[in-house]
Amino acid sequence: MLDVRRLRLLRELAHRGTIAAVAEALAFSPSAVSQQLSALEREAGVALLERTGRRVALTPAAHNLVRHAEAVLAHLEQAAAELAESRRGPAGPLRIGTFPSAARVVIPPALVLLAERCPELEPMVAEVDPAGVADLLRAGELDVALVHDYDFVPAPAESGIDSEPLFAEAMYLATTAPGPGTLAAHSDAPWILATHGTLCHAMAVRACQAAGFTPRIRHRVDDFATVLALVAAGQGAALVPELGLLDPPPTVRLHRLPMSRRTAVTFRHGAGGHPAITAFGSAVRDALPTALRS
Repeated sequence: MLDVRRLRLLRELAHRGTIAAVAEALAFSPSAVSQQLSALEREAGVALLERTGRRVALTPAAHNLVRHAEAVLAHLEQAAAELAESRRGPAGPLRIGTFPSAARVVIPPALVLLAERCPELEPMVAEVDPAGVADLLRAGELDVALVHDYDFVPAPAESGIDSEPLFAEAMYLATTAPGPGTLAAHSDAPWILATHGTLCHAMAVRACQAAGFTPRIRHRVDDFATVLALVAAGQGAALVPELGLLDPPPTVRLHRLPMSRRTAVTFRHGAGGHPAITAFGSAVRDALPTALRS
């Protein structure tokens, strides 16, 4: 019989690429991960890993086993959801991931509704970059998360992860310079972008490139309130989503653009029916500003 915990380790290795990364994510030592994977090989009766020096690669048999592991783990999530549904109501910790602008505008009123509707539930919120959410969900460090994608940076498909759309918001060009509210009209301006490697950074670069230029980056800032303060100080132009426009400085000109950012609630495959996750999704929808409700 194959051990489910060891199957989870193999699945994580398939996604993370190295034993060291699996060990760090799941709070194991690398030697413990190696020992468990060796035990899984003995259970399977076939080679699962090809070792070259310090590196390992999954064999074809291992890739096939990972596919089955995804299905097994999804069924276990579904079983846990059905068991939870048979109890009185959602209770215990609910680990929630969110991005900063949603944490500021959407999460607080949603938590108020959750406290009223599910008093035995203990929500625990952490700010995370959407790019890292799938790994955190698969590792069990999060139960549910809000993630976003952009017109120019669509969300990649993630195995073992499901999502449901929540809302879409407009994107705005923020500047103090006069002139048309188009990206091309500000091609010579300095730009304020998010830090490299974030979805917001990739979106801004690709949007500007689609408008015919590469942005000349002066500042790299993730917090939209700070971005707007820098725009107001004459430090450049920026792209800001609707949730990031809370109390913008009066000198900032905001031009709505024909592009959007979309937010979804995401969770492990099979967990969508868990009452705590369902309650969280409903609370977020009911807590949305009127302008974002579809």
